[in-house]
Formats: sequence, C-alpha cells, structure tokens
Amino acid sequence: MDNQNNQNNQRPNNNKNQQGISFVILVTLLTTIMVLALYQFRGATNSEEISYDKFLAMVDKGEVEKVEIKSDKLVITAKKQGKEKVGKEYFTGIVNDVNLSSRLYKAGVEYKHTIPDTTSMMVLNVLLTILPVALIVGMFVYMTRKMAKGGGMMGIGKSNAKMYVEKQTGVTFKDVAGQDEAKESLQEVVDFLHNPGKYTSVGAKLPKGALLVGPPGTGKTLLAKAVAGEANVPFFSLSGSAFVEMYVGVGASRVRDLFKQAQQMVPCIVFIDEVDAIGKSRDNQMGSNDEREQTLNQLLAEMDGFESNKGLVLLAATNRPEILDPALLRPGRFDRRIVVEKPDLKGRVDVLKVHSKDVKMDETVDLEAIALATSGAVGSDLANMINEAAITAVKHGRNAVSQSDLFEAVEVVLVGKEKKDRIMSQEERKIVSYHEVGHALVSALQKDSEPVQKITIVPRTMGALGYVMQTPEEEKFLNTKKELEAMLVGALAGRAAEEIVFDTVTTGASNDIEKATKIARAMITQYGMSEKFGLIGLESVQHRYLDGRAVANCGEATASEIDKEVMKLLKGAYEEAKKLLTEHRKSLDRIADFLIEKETITGKEFMEIFHETEGIDPEENKETEERIGMKQTKETKEHTDMEQGKETEEYVGIE
Repeated sequence: MDNQNNQNNQRPNNNKNQQGISFVILVTLLTTIMVLALYQFRGATNSEEISYDKFLAMVDKGEVEKVEIKSDKLVITAKKQGKEKVGKEYFTGIVNDVNLSSRLYKAGVEYKHTIPDTTSMMVLNVLLTILPVALIVGMFVYMTRKMAKGGGMMGIGKSNAKMYVEKQTGVTFKDVAGQDEAKESLQEVVDFLHNPGKYTSVGAKLPKGALLVGPPGTGKTLLAKAVAGEANVPFFSLSGSAFVEMYVGVGASRVRDLFKQAQQMVPCIVFIDEVDAIGKSRDNQMGSNDEREQTLNQLLAEMDGFESNKGLVLLAATNRPEILDPALLRPGRFDRRIVVEKPDLKGRVDVLKVHSKDVKMDETVDLEAIALATSGAVGSDLANMINEAAITAVKHGRNAVSQSDLFEAVEVVLVGKEKKDRIMSQEERKIVSYHEVGHALVSALQKDSEPVQKITIVPRTMGALGYVMQTPEEEKFLNTKKELEAMLVGALAGRAAEEIVFDTVTTGASNDIEKATKIARAMITQYGMSEKFGLIGLESVQHRYLDGRAVANCGEATASEIDKEVMKLLKGAYEEAKKLLTEHRKSLDRIADFLIEKETITGKEFMEIFHETEGIDPEENKETEERIGMKQTKETKEHTDMEQGKETEEYVGIE
C-alpha cells in the first residue's frame, strides 16, 4: 500500500510539472505571436501613398472630399467614383506649406488637424519592448529553478528510464528456457524480495547488484524482465547509452535522478542494458571521456549509497565484461556475475518448445533432431528458425509446420535462402559438385569426422554456391586432436577434389581455407598440440562473447615460426585429403554425377551410393551405419542430454 501511495503521490506531481511547463510554453508562444502581429499591423491601413504634387493636383481638380492632418502624414479621402460606397483613401508626407489651409478652404475640402495621443503611444511602445523581455527572463528563472531540483534544462538531466509497474513486463521464468543455472541464481534474488525475513534472520543481505554476462541473443534482457515479473515489483529499464550526452555532467545527473526515483519505490529493480557504454575501465591510456567517467563515478557512488535491506536491486547486462572498470565489479556493487551461455542440447530443445508452443506442428516434427543440428545457436536464432519455418509452411499452403520446414529454416538462418534465379554453367555445376562431394566423401572415410546430413549445389544468398551440412551424432564439450585433424582434412577436401579431377583449382575454397587456418592456428597457439612449441600459450582470446578474436602473446620471431607450423599442418592435411580421394576416385565420380543431376541429395542417398560403389554391406558394418548419423540409439540420446556442444561444422564450399 505504501508503494502504491508513493506512486500515486508522484504521478500528480509529475503531471503538475508537465502542465506548468506546457502552460509557460503556450503563454510564450501566444505573446510572441501577438507582438509580431502588433509590429506588423501597427498603423497599417488600406490607403495608398501618393506624392504631394499629385495631392495638390487632386485638390485643384475637386477630387478630394476631406483631409486629415496628422503629426507625420496627411490622410486624404477621395470623392466617390461610380458605384463606390466610400471614397478611396490616400496618404502623403508632411510638407511645410503655409498656403495649404487656404487652398483647401477655397476648394471646399473638409479638413481637420488631429492632436496625437502621446500617452497611448508611449504605453504601447513600453509594452512592446518590455513584455517580451520580461517573459524571457521569467522563463529563464523558471527553468533555472527546475534545474536546481534536478530536472535539468528542458529535462536534459532527468532520467528517461522506462518503468514497468508490477507485472506489466509480461514475462516470467516460464518464458525463459535453456538457462537453468542463471534462473536459479536470479530466483534467489526474487525469493529475497518476497521473503526478506527468511534471509535476514540468519544474517544474510540482499545482493546489491547482479551482472548478466553472455553472448548476444542468449536472453539477458529477457531474464531481467522475468525477474521483475516474478518479483511483482516496479521495474526500471534503460540502456547504458541513455546516460551519455554531449554535455559533461548530464549523465551523472541522470544517474542521481534514476536512483532517487527508484528509492522512492522500493522494493524495485533497476536494469541497465549494455552497461559497458558507461562502465568502461578508467585505466585507458589512449584517451578519456570526461562525461562517461563522471557518469561512472556517480554510478559507483550511488551503488554505495543505498542500503541492501531496502529492497533495491540493480541488474546490468553486457557482452564485454573484460572492459568494465574493476571498481564496478567488486563485491558490494555487483555481488554476482551470472553467465548466460549458449544453451546446450537440452536447453535448445527447451527453447524450441517455448517458441513453438503457439505454432501448429504436425506429427513429423522432432525438435530434438533440430536441436542437434543447431549446435552453437542462441535463443534468438532458434526463435527466428521457428518463425521462418512457420512462414515457409504458409508459403507452401500447409496449415501446420513439418520437419522439412524446420530443416529448411535452419538452412535459411545459417546459409541464407536459395537463389533460384542464379543459373550456373554446366562446367561450374560440375566443379561445384566435385568440390562438395569431396568434403562429404572424406567425412565418410574418416573415423573421427561428423556424418553427412545433406549435400547441395543450389546457390545461397550468403554467397555459397553449394555446401555440405554435417550433423553430429552427439553434442561434445571437448574435441580430441584426432577430431581436429579430421576437420582439417575435411575442410581441404573440396580443393583436393578440384585438383584431382580438373588438374586446376578455383576461388571456391576461400572459406574452407579460412576455417582450416583458424583451426590449425588454434591447435598450435592455444591448445598446446604442437610438438615444437609444446604447452606454451602463444595467443589469448579477447571479446570471448563477441568475435572471440585471438591476440598474439609472442615476439615476431616466434610468430614467424608459428606460421611455418600452421603451413606444415595444413599441407599434411591437404595431402591426406588428396590421398583419400584418389583411392576412392570411382565413388567420387559416381556421387558427383548423381549430385549434378539431382542438385540436392540427402545423407542417406549419399551413403547408399557410397556403399554400393565400394561394395560395403551396411548390415555387416553397423558401426559405420551408426556413425553416419542415420538414426540415434536411445543410449546416445540420453548421453547427449548431458553434454554441452560445439558449433555445427558446415563446409560452405564455393562462395
């Protein structure tokens, strides 16, 4: 009840302030318009100016009815002409003519001399001069007082946080899937807000702040809204960039105003998204930003200034925790760091279920198979895939989403849509076909590689003229050295097939070479898999939750030796790929011909041709059949639910 009263008391005040500002602005505008109108129409008439000579000629001709002699001009009214109701009016300047009165008298013209009203003119001039100045001064004083109260000039220093009261966020923990550990940590904060006595009785204190850290799209903002929805308390939400302005000191003022509002509504939650916009480390030697540093200093002071027992919780989200200021991360400010990682296999299944609950699906849908094929995907990716599948089903005239729609949506998100209007020549189709079959065949021939799900030579919008989709049998947390070496051989197999069949190479292997080089360099510099360098770490990863760029930690001489080791490793993998393809050239030719004809073949069709050509009986090679991933055993599925995965390897062959 107290919180509601505070809210009700504050809302009328805000309305009064807004009404006061609107009234002042309206009065100023009206006054400005009136002043401009008075200046523009002051003394304005419909009369026409004529020369003094013309005026005398009109008098002599008897065309003048009356004349009014004013202090600054002569106002002449001509006689009516034809159907005119009133004679036309003219004016001319004053001339020192002593004979004017007698001349007018002789002509029978009525004339009079008007005595000027100097008092009214003086008052009007004073009003026109002083009133605008007085209004401007009054407006300045009013806005100065507003600034003194923390509002700032035209609200520039006032917090612009969006406030969602109680359950208006519309999100609870049921809407967040695949982040069980993060939800468990935040559930304790919610429980503390609901039942503070249970914790304070044993001396526990409410955490002042929690920092949500993870890659983009994993649901950090969604988790913060879910906390507010579960806690049933006011929720202030804004971005870190909303504090920073051109003027120094504005950000600090907004921080003060935000915490002032929040403390009036405790218990409540304040959420700052992308906190790295104001929380960058102050140790940067390359240059500083006074506005950002003042804002950070004020945030640090405010986080120290409130008591945790009041029920004010600060949540923040970032995907660059390594650049945040150490003072912001210490216990007592952000007491908890909650990692929101990419979901594992079970988490992806849960995410797909959450996003598909309102989507009609037929009996062919297997979300576990989709989750297995999307290793490394985040929540936003999976939500996009479900939506793309629903759109695809409607496009094909179906009332429900099928498994084929979901797999097509996976391809759309990963490699783009099919480019049906791109027509390749017969020679290019043949090159692309051999390139992709080279990848697939080497994968089938190696024990430690992943099974093939699909081969296609249909161009895609993201630049690929063809690709091989490989789906792991189970999700893995670790990769062995043999598995990484198999990845290298598989990545370079497309180029090897081109050289073997056509005795030349094309530009289509650029993406393969890039991926292979990245794997080989990581094996040497990060994983300690080089006999020459041993276990020394030669590179470190920066921005782990963004691009994961590696930065060298060695001298130029060592870097040169690393390049030689990488080239040696890649050369060995390439020779192995050529050896395998040469030994199985008959299978390579037959599968490539079939792919040229069909454009797209499944992993099952691929393995059937391979077994038939090689003379392999699938019934006698169950181990091989299980390895190619045509189906998973129950034990394999139970095992994969406990694993955390790596990203799906896709060889995008021809770009």
